[in-house]
Amino acid sequence: MSESCWDYPRPPRLEPARRRVRIHDPEGRLIVDVLPDEQAPRAWRVLETSHPPTYYVAGDAVLSGAVRPGQGRSWCEWKGQASYVDLVGEDGGVLRPQAGWFYRQPTPAYAALAGALSFYPSGVRCLLDDEEVQAQEGDFYGGWISSEVTGPFKGAPGTMGW
Repeated sequence: MSESCWDYPRPPRLEPARRRVRIHDPEGRLIVDVLPDEQAPRAWRVLETSHPPTYYVAGDAVLSGAVRPGQGRSWCEWKGQASYVDLVGEDGGVLRPQAGWFYRQPTPAYAALAGALSFYPSGVRCLLDDEEVQAQEGDFYGGWISSEVTGPFKGAPGTMGW
């Protein structure tokens, strides 16, 4: 099934992930493996006009010790204040600073995302079922490009005004 990101709504829609979500760190270690579950979701996708979906996983679905609080914060007009996490290797060293983000207290419409993490696919290996996703260009938004979604996508130079 193919979807156009131009059919996604604004403000964005939050829905349970329909595909298995797996994430491997740069060392190849599996740090997330979540199966789809409509009744009790542990992975979600956010769909916003002009963007590929952004995937979030429940905080406790991330391998213990694989992330730690990172530097910086950002603001989403829809979800509120985001905090960043660093990806940590088995030796305790930082593999990738600001590898992902989460919302401690998202706005009410996105309350299900409280404490859930999203990772930039440019810094980790992200899979939906067995398909490796591509990173949204620009690396600010963190969208996951798969064969099920078509663009063009916001993020590349010259698209910020879209």
